[in-house]
Amino acid sequence: MPREKREIQKEDIMPLDVYTKNRRELRKNIVDFKKNRRIALGPYATFYFESYETMLAQVQEMLYIEKGGDEQLKDELSAYNPLIPNGKELTATLMFEIDNPISRAAFLGKVGGIEETVFMKINGEKIKAIPEEDVDRTSAEGKASSVQFIHFNFSDDQIAKFKSEEIEVEIGIDHKEYSHTTKLSSENKKSLSADFS
Repeated sequence: MPREKREIQKEDIMPLDVYTKNRRELRKNIVDFKKNRRIALGPYATFYFESYETMLAQVQEMLYIEKGGDEQLKDELSAYNPLIPNGKELTATLMFEIDNPISRAAFLGKVGGIEETVFMKINGEKIKAIPEEDVDRTSAEGKASSVQFIHFNFSDDQIAKFKSEEIEVEIGIDHKEYSHTTKLSSENKKSLSADFS
């Protein structure tokens, strides 16, 4: 798939019958592709780094499930295109995954504003994440959403460092109720480096 693509267009979408016929193989390919783009942080948080490929797969799947045609396609594109990295950023879906509904509600009730405390560190230099503006991800009562969409914006110098094999990159959350950091593996860095133009 074209790496330089920054936006899904209508002509990028496979006809439903073609998608249906190839769906199993396409889904297997995207699972393989996503493997090095998933980073767990602490017991509950997982970052899923998005790209043109992951968002195209998501749109195709939504159209397959809901069969809403062109009308639905417009909504899907406006929802998912903003999550495709623009060449100077990384974008991620951050999910807090807790199976037990009572534990999940208790946790999310304590971590309001957590989306404001996400960061990356490149060689010790901190890059603060910017939450997607489309939706308020913490309610007025201070309850966080279990799904957050975030952007990390990079300077050219930071991109060059990120791509360097010698330089350490960390991702973290620094919330009083949930404070964790982890290093990106070389496989993570290699996969995510492709998102920069």
